[in-house]
This record gives sequence, C-alpha cells and structure tokens, in this order.
Amino acid sequence: MTKNVNISNIKNKNVDDLFPCLGPVSNLEDYVRKDWWNHLFNSYYLKTDGDVVNDEEITSREIDIYTKILNLESNKKILDLCCGHGRHSLELAKRGFNRVEGLDKSRFLIQEAKKTARNKNLSVKFREGDARILPYPPDSFDVVMILGNSFGYFDSIQDDLKVLKEVFRVLKPWGHILIDLTDGEYLKNNYQPRSWEWIDREHYVCRERSLSLDKQRLISREVISHVNDGVLVDQFYAERLYSEKKIQELLVNAGLSDVLFHGTLTPNSRRNQDLGMMEKRLIISALVKKQWTPIKKTIKSAEKKVVVIMGDPNKPDVLKPAHIFDDDDFYTIDQLKDALRSIKGYQFIYLTNHDSLISDLIKINGNIDYVLNLCDEGYYNTARNELHVPALLDILHIPYTGAGPQCLAFCYDKSLVRGIAKEMDIPVPEAIFIRPGDKAFDLPLYFPAIVKPNFGDSSFGITQRCVVYNGEELIDAINEIRGKFGYDQSIIVEQFLTGKDLTVGIIGNPPNQYRILPISEDDYSDLPPELPKICGYEAKWLPDSPYWNIKSIPAILPDKTREIIESCSLKLFERLECKDYARFDWRLDGEGNPKLLEVNPNPGWCWDGHLAKMAKYGGLTYQEMLKEILIATENSINDKLI
Repeated sequence: MTKNVNISNIKNKNVDDLFPCLGPVSNLEDYVRKDWWNHLFNSYYLKTDGDVVNDEEITSREIDIYTKILNLESNKKILDLCCGHGRHSLELAKRGFNRVEGLDKSRFLIQEAKKTARNKNLSVKFREGDARILPYPPDSFDVVMILGNSFGYFDSIQDDLKVLKEVFRVLKPWGHILIDLTDGEYLKNNYQPRSWEWIDREHYVCRERSLSLDKQRLISREVISHVNDGVLVDQFYAERLYSEKKIQELLVNAGLSDVLFHGTLTPNSRRNQDLGMMEKRLIISALVKKQWTPIKKTIKSAEKKVVVIMGDPNKPDVLKPAHIFDDDDFYTIDQLKDALRSIKGYQFIYLTNHDSLISDLIKINGNIDYVLNLCDEGYYNTARNELHVPALLDILHIPYTGAGPQCLAFCYDKSLVRGIAKEMDIPVPEAIFIRPGDKAFDLPLYFPAIVKPNFGDSSFGITQRCVVYNGEELIDAINEIRGKFGYDQSIIVEQFLTGKDLTVGIIGNPPNQYRILPISEDDYSDLPPELPKICGYEAKWLPDSPYWNIKSIPAILPDKTREIIESCSLKLFERLECKDYARFDWRLDGEGNPKLLEVNPNPGWCWDGHLAKMAKYGGLTYQEMLKEILIATENSINDKLI
C-alpha cells in the first residue's frame, strides 16, 4: 500500500523522519532538501558506498595516482577538504606525510576518522567545518584535495564557487588544488534510472535517479532495507553534473590558473554493481598564482588588552571551608597570572573588587579588547550569581570568554540539564526530585543512591555520607545537606553508578573550530575500599580527608564508549549554548554504559584542575590551554563582525 503525500506539507523537511518509505513519487527533485548533505553522511553511507570508500586497495591506488600527478613531497602541508571518514588523509599519513589535515561537515564521519587515526596511531588533524567558510588563515596549505566526488553538493552553483574561492584563499602562492569529481557529461547520458544491489547479507538498497528540471543535477533516491526489519531509510540527494568546460570555467572564475585534466578514474569495486556517481570521475588540477596575503595592520597596540574578572578575595565565599580565600587560592591565582604573563601579545588587567566592578568596567569600556571571565565564584562570590557577570558584560556590550547568562542558568539546575539530556536521548542515571521543604517523599526503587543539591557547584554539600544504601541513610543525608550546609533548595536523589568516574573537556566552538580533550578518569585506587568512590567536597576542600589523594589519569575506554561520550557532549555543548570551553561529567554503570552526570560551562580554570589535566594529556601546557580559550573567544568575536 502506498501513501498519497502532499509535497507542499513536507517541503524542506526530512521525509525519512516522517515516513519509513514514501512509496512511488512522481518527481524526485521535490523531495531533495537544500541541505541534504547535512543528513546523508552517516553509518548508512558507509554501507551503501562501502565497496569503494571502505576498500583500502582502491584508496591506495587513488593516492598513487594523485601523488604522482602533483609530484607530492612528504613535507608539504595538505588539506583533505570534504574528507569524509578520512580514507585519503589516513593513507597519506601512513606513507609518511605528517602535515595532513582533514575537514568535513559530517560530525559522524569526522568522529570515525579520529577513531581510525587513534587506533592506527596516525598523525592527522581532523576537524568539523563548512567548506564554504574554512577555519584557516590565508596562505596555510601547499595542496588542497577535494577527492572521492565530494564537490557539487550545494543547491546553488554560487556555493560551489565559494568553496573554490576559499581554497584559493588558504592555498599558498604556487599551491595546487586537486579535484576528482564525476564526469557530468558521461553520467548525464549513462545514469541508471533504477537499480538495486545487495550491500551485505542482510541489507540491500534500491535506487531511483532522474535529471533535475534544469538538467544540471542528477537527483538520486536510495531506499535501504533490511531483510527482516524492512525499510530502514528512504533518502534523497542531488549532485551537480560538471562537464570539463564548466568546471574549468568555475576554477578560473575562482582565481585559479593552469587548469589541467589528468584523465578519468573508475574504482575497481569488488561488488561491481551500481557505482553511481563514482563510476567515472574526472581528475583536475589547478595552480594558485597570487601574492602573499599582506598582514593586516591595526591602529591599536600590537598587544591585545584583556581584562580578567575573578572572584573577590576580600569577601566571604560560602563554598570554601573557612568561607575565605586561603593560601591555596592565592597560590592558584599566582599560577594563573604567571601563565598569562608568558603568553606573548597580550596585556592583562585584573578586576577583583566586586564593589567597584560595574564602575571599573564602565571606565575602561572601549579601551579593551574583551574580558577573560574567570569569575566562577559568582558575582559577590555567590555561586547562583555566576550568570550576573556575563549579563553585566552583555549590557555593556563588552565581549567575553565563556558561557553567557542563559547557559549558566541552564547548567546551574542539574534537574533541568537532566531533562534536556533525556529529551535528546542522552543517557542519564535514574533520579527523583525533592522540593524544598518536602518531609515526605517516595523512596527510590534503586539503591545505592547519591543525594546531592540540585543547585550549586564545586561539589558543595556532596560528602561520603551522601552515598546511601537504604531509606534511613537517605533521610539522614538529606537532613545533613539541609542542616550542616544550610542548603534550602531542591535536592536530587540519583542512582549511584559504580563504574568509572569520567570527565571530558571541549575547547573552542563547534561545529567549526573546537578540540575535544582526552577523557580523564578519577583514580580511586588509593581510597580505602570501605569508602564510596566519589570526587566530592572532601576531595576538593579538605586536605586531611582520605579523598584528598584522588588522582586523575587518562581514561582507557572502548571506542564505542568514547564515541558516545564525545558525541553526546558535543550535542549538549551546542544545545545548552556553551561557549569557548566546557566540561562534561560522566560515569559508567555496572555494565559499562556511560551516563551523564552534569555539565560545567566555564569549568575550573586552575593549573591543577580537571581541564588543565585533560589538556596536558592532549599535549597542551597550562599556558597553551589558556591561549586556546582566548583564541576561541577571538574567533567568536571575529565571526560576529563578518
């Protein structure tokens, strides 16, 4: 039975989200999303095109051809643009090319590329980004490659031109571009209107194709099915058909010179069935003849003026054991100042007096570049007022590092973050919510459990007695949080997970420019076995506690677990509007499944904190970590000015 679909109601929607299969349709072009490439390149793509893109022999032969055409030397800096899951980049790295970078819009494929590089110990930098706005300075690369028919996806030819102009910009003078893309004239006359093929023993794909109304694009439809489960996905896409003449004109229009055609390429697929757009591809090279891009001069001083806002050491802070800044705090601040002083090109001014903070900012507004907001204590050292500082800076139109007030408000509420995560199908532990003043409540269906304040940071109120094993201990823990710590807000009683205690940091701003730091694990091996394995208030503030000696170590995790943690953290970073840097705390359950505990925008910046330790695992010094945060902010400011 087929469906009668009103196309006007689903235009620009992902039709495979609406129906598993649309059945017969009269015009394929009506069902192609403008940004189809944002959705197609996932695990299904690696199945349908796996006979080519997952065949290492095919990739090796292609690299043989490309390196010979370009007479490529291993010291050249190469950008594999639209790199997919990195098959060409990784093959180059395997051959000793150690200055290779890959960029692609598909987060899934980039994560696959990173995983392969990690597993094979290959040095390739992979990042997520849009080919129309490349995140690189001018004159960065000797060679840019666009391979595997990864050109011509956009709805407008002007977007294709933007890609080539960006390539021109990031190539050095006398740099080369190499493209392989489908032979448009050949495919226009030889495409298969319908076909089907087995992908493996359990999956098969049925395809339909037609030319677009203007005859400039080939519209394709793929219905992927499982022998037992039926249709898995019904997807549509379109690729522009360039003739030799048209692609040469476009390259010249982008400023490229000496366009050469190097014959055609046909992969030797072991399935040898429907090769589609990969069946016959043109190989084209061109040269960049330009002057070196001049360095922009500015009227401002060569040094950037950055104001650092911190907590007020002359005011009480209820999160600290003695409610005051102690020697450890001042030592940490001195370590920060020493690290910032070693970063060239910056002048740092420190504001710590909260009584005069507003008037001080008004006085210097217009004479600074931006604020390094390290006031994680909160305005007047009140944690709930942490969002007040960025709110004030927004009012004064002063750019700043880190999250804005909305993000800080979201993440201060642990229950709210849990709800958002569950809405996004991100796993969280079971929990119950206890309102302020509640004296009667349902006992959880799970023990052990951990009792913790719903609001707050720095593990405020979380001690070893918060891990409970029965109803009596649960009530005692709630009374202690309310009484000893003076906490009168809502409380969460959460399933206590017994697996590894993990955290992951992100520096930068997805999707274009970011770094995922190596995942860190809290090492409880020196903790007496009778104590619950938590990194709470005692571990952070009480030197005499057995928890004080908890160490952090690089986490050793299965690839699947690492992928879940990294991909979910990236999704939360964007959904919660984190900015520049953030940390995400996870824990494994008894079966090794990761579950989100909380999100920390503007996480602790101290030299021996979790973020700095993860940065060190990733090869960054403390100074380099701080500078990356500064650069992330500067990139955000520049993006807003464009």
